[in-house]
Amino acid sequence: QVQLVESGGGSVQPGGSLRLSCVASGSIFRINVMGWYRQVPGKEREWVADISTCGMTNYVDSVKGRFTISRDNAKNTLYLQMSSLKPEDTAIYYCNVKQTLAPYDSWGQGTQVTVSS
Repeated sequence: QVQLVESGGGSVQPGGSLRLSCVASGSIFRINVMGWYRQVPGKEREWVADISTCGMTNYVDSVKGRFTISRDNAKNTLYLQMSSLKPEDTAIYYCNVKQTLAPYDSWGQGTQVTVSS
């Protein structure tokens, strides 16, 4: 199995920035798309962004221009640079990894991001 550990969350004021990291370890085979999701208690988990092995990126409309997803394949690490944070960005952010031919995605435990004045 692949273990995913997120870090970098915290509490910031609106307009602030945070950089989330996700390190993959363990049985790392055929890692394909990596992405970030977020979830607010009582609501469905929301896809935020993803990135392919070739560096192609996709974002949910609400974060375009503010968030940047990147990855370092050599370090098996995923990043999410978040700027111009808004209160509605408050959520637990989860790292997601898809492996070729794997029946299930891998998930981290999440890191809390709180944006408030």
